[in-house]
Amino acid sequence: MRRHFLAYAFTVFSVLLTIHSAQAVMKAESDLQYLPDNISYDPNVPTPSQILGAPVGTWHVRHDQLAQYMRTLAQTSDRVSVKQVGTTHENRPLLIMTFADPEKMANVEQIRQKHLDRIASGKAADEDDPLVLWMGYSVHGNEPSGANASMLVAYYLAAGQGGEVQRLLDNAIIIMEPSINPDGLSRFAQWANMHRGKTLVSDPAHREHDERWPSGRTNHYWFDLNRDWLLLTHPESRARIAQYHQWRPHVLTDFHEMGTNSTYFFQPGVPSRKHPLTPMTNVRLTEALGRFHADALDAAGALYFTEESFDDFYYGKGSTYPDAHGTIGILFEQASSRGHLQDSINGPLSFPQTIQNQVTTSMSTFAGALANKQALQEYQVEFFNSTNDMIKSDELGGYVIKRGKDHSRFDAMRDILNRHQIASSVLQQSVEADGQTFPAGDSLFVSLDQPQHRLIKSLFSTRKLFDDNTFYDVSNWNLALAFNLDFAGLTKRQIRRIDSAPEFSSKQLPELNSAAVAYAFDWHDYQSPSLLQALLVNGVQVRLAGEPFSADVGGTVREFSRGTVVIPSALKQPVNWQQLIQEQAAQRNITLWSVTSGLTPTGIDLGSRNMQPVNAPKILLVGGLGTSQYEVGEIRHYLDTRVGVAATLVDLDRLGSTALDNYTHIIFASGRYSSVSERTADKISDWVKAGGVLIGQKSATQWFATQKWLNAEFVSNDAIDDAFDTSSMVYEDREALRAQKLIAGAVYKTQLDLSHPLAYGFERTQLPMFKTSNAIMKTPDSPFITPATYTESPLMAGYTAEPLQKMVANSAAVVAHRVGQGRVIGFLDNLNFRGYWYGTSKMMSNAIYMAEFIDARAN
Repeated sequence: MRRHFLAYAFTVFSVLLTIHSAQAVMKAESDLQYLPDNISYDPNVPTPSQILGAPVGTWHVRHDQLAQYMRTLAQTSDRVSVKQVGTTHENRPLLIMTFADPEKMANVEQIRQKHLDRIASGKAADEDDPLVLWMGYSVHGNEPSGANASMLVAYYLAAGQGGEVQRLLDNAIIIMEPSINPDGLSRFAQWANMHRGKTLVSDPAHREHDERWPSGRTNHYWFDLNRDWLLLTHPESRARIAQYHQWRPHVLTDFHEMGTNSTYFFQPGVPSRKHPLTPMTNVRLTEALGRFHADALDAAGALYFTEESFDDFYYGKGSTYPDAHGTIGILFEQASSRGHLQDSINGPLSFPQTIQNQVTTSMSTFAGALANKQALQEYQVEFFNSTNDMIKSDELGGYVIKRGKDHSRFDAMRDILNRHQIASSVLQQSVEADGQTFPAGDSLFVSLDQPQHRLIKSLFSTRKLFDDNTFYDVSNWNLALAFNLDFAGLTKRQIRRIDSAPEFSSKQLPELNSAAVAYAFDWHDYQSPSLLQALLVNGVQVRLAGEPFSADVGGTVREFSRGTVVIPSALKQPVNWQQLIQEQAAQRNITLWSVTSGLTPTGIDLGSRNMQPVNAPKILLVGGLGTSQYEVGEIRHYLDTRVGVAATLVDLDRLGSTALDNYTHIIFASGRYSSVSERTADKISDWVKAGGVLIGQKSATQWFATQKWLNAEFVSNDAIDDAFDTSSMVYEDREALRAQKLIAGAVYKTQLDLSHPLAYGFERTQLPMFKTSNAIMKTPDSPFITPATYTESPLMAGYTAEPLQKMVANSAAVVAHRVGQGRVIGFLDNLNFRGYWYGTSKMMSNAIYMAEFIDARAN
């Protein structure tokens, strides 16, 4: 098989050698200047410029223009089909294109099914079976050279005439995502185009090259979609993964941009930093394809590098998710013009030149794939066989996960498994594992004996040490920990006794008693804040229970915990309120209990002063320059899509002129707050003392401490530096030392005080939190103000250097207390990391709705 890996430059398409060499400053003069000049093109198929009105690279293409062109290709070429597979948050179409020889196009569904059947059985490909090549462009919207290049590559595939194009179409099905992030692409196109003049400005200080907040890199909610392949928080990712599993390509490309002063990067990345579950054959095939990229870029006179900086560890990126499935995922990074023309250390970099390099490596991908066709096909068989070998040799047979009281949170976790084609079933008898009981009918079993074995192992990994402890992204993404669910691994002997069924029993919601004195629902369910918010905005009067109680619910006494939402009939309620609350609860599958008496058997009565009134919150979310667009986006996404709160977004530099009295809560994400004036800080202080609730996370919490709003003290950077012994280090160790001082993304165990208002609705005293910084908050001396602290041995999964682990141990994770009539709440970690850390995100709702119960003051 090795001989196929060595099919190098002498088999490169001759067309690659005829692509125009780089000029000092390449200008957009013709679409054809980007493409091989030794072939002809079908005149009945329009070039991009015929649709756009100017050659590619003259302007940054908007997504609507790109979509129009791709649909035009499908109308004019019998080699092309285009399918809308979803829509973005901003209702832009998500397009998948298929390119093939017309004869294959007519039978593409049979070809696809045969390919999937072969993968599922480990059967070798037939000689005439085509490769499947997936070309993905511009997951980051302000890295637009890929999306603009996609139009040129699509034209080449749709209209190119000649032996080389025909050879490609005879031997491959090409799947294309012309723009993975339409919302971000359109946002950046508007930015770059609005600053373009007839005379281009290359000065890096020019406003065109310094995009404002939020950047076009992100999607509508300011998430990085290149971190969402595994987490599936957004519609763009869900649509893509569904299509990926419809095709399971041999090669998948992922076209990006990087800093202007860079050159061009293609994989493989740092050899020691691939995921341990990715086969070495994957790396060798990536190297073989890399020879074609090198030869093509050499012929074009372009500089490049490889095996540096980037890695293949996190399975949630576009170039690594495929690695867990027998696909060769390849990352390309082009130096960015961040506009139309920008000076760099390598000379002026034009937008057309960035597009040219992406076209060049798209072509070299085709060439390399065809030259290594047999090796790529054999690799998918090898991957199937090696996965089966892993299954046989693995001591574990699967995992069990306890559902608990919060069915919505659990269902969201299982939905992710389903979308990744991971089979699961429901235990039909209880299982004992790791000192826990996983009850029948309320626990899920995920077998490791299935094709997604490698992905499952990564999703439930608790590994803490690695051969290379430097990470480009996170070092762990354990799904059960993210959702705060009890789980355990089962040996193969244990799973022999497993009896399971496909689904859980359906939940029957009880009928409401129209004569009840009150209705109540628990705070356990992830959607309880959403239900509460829906009732509040519809004018329903509610009370929150600050203490536990029991109540008669139709002849049965039921226990209710702190945080229970009570809707008394005695209060003035809107017209048809009983129908309203029943419909809203049914939409969320939350049980409403009919309480027949205000006199409770135990605990507080329904008229108790511990039944706290609550009003619809008016939330101000601080964003803009100086704040983290990712964290602000995560908070906004949580409040908007999961709670239904319309938070008011105010830029940091306008906070001083904003009337804070209009708001009940102010939320700060991470940011740089040294620029906040003393006058604005005093204004916030007065607002808190008058009764406002101030909420911060990560670096905002540190700023709260410096302002004396939060009674917290942080370990200094010097103390962290002193914890590492550098006496025997040499100069080349500096990067390794830097990596050791980081907590790039690891899971930490905290001890949660379930009696604290911020913990209402939580079931377990152990709460996994996701830590992405080395900030350490000392535990305050004041009692009752630290609802969550890191445990004595806090690291649960992922890498952290031992000196940092010791410093984090027993420190504070959350601090909350009264200030005057108001409350200040500081979270050291990101509660809603990438939108999938469901286990802690509900704590943000507690900080909003349960804050009035926080009564402890700092000393």
